[in-house]
Amino acid sequence: MPQAVSDAGPLIHLAQIDKLHPIKKLFNKVSITSEVKREAVDEGIRLGHADAQVIRKAVEDGWIIIETVSDTVASAAERLAEGENISRTDAKTLLLARESEAEILVDEKTLSDLAKMYGLKVWNTWTILLESLRRGFIEISDIESAITELGEKRHKLKNKQATETLKAARLIVSRRKERNLSA
Repeated sequence: MPQAVSDAGPLIHLAQIDKLHPIKKLFNKVSITSEVKREAVDEGIRLGHADAQVIRKAVEDGWIIIETVSDTVASAAERLAEGENISRTDAKTLLLARESEAEILVDEKTLSDLAKMYGLKVWNTWTILLESLRRGFIEISDIESAITELGEKRHKLKNKQATETLKAARLIVSRRKERNLSA
């Protein structure tokens, strides 16, 4: 199993729909920066968001690890943030993933595109859910409810994206049934 470095978005979104646990099964190590912890946990708890408690428990249980970035990475992150017009938090997350030779979990398009330019494998909330479905960690009904629930929580997919995600989920289920029949 690969290791991953996560931005706040996928953790928050998956915790909002009670589907944070598949990340633990997909990756042998999940790291976050202290800034991501502050955003996903500390600020969320301050605002009374239940998802922040779920993420805090994963940190307390030790399967989400807060990593301290080196001074070299922090300095490079400053320059990257300015040069690419992204936040320092995003820059640190990206550079930690690159330094750790890890995959990156991110929902923001700009950061995702930049991570791909750096040669990193990128996962977002939807690819995490689809891979979790493929591996049997969740069911298609979980994908369907995620589209609805996250839409209510301001992470709504455009109609085309929702249709494509459901089509991919149905294909995964269809292939799983075919494999089971031929086995």
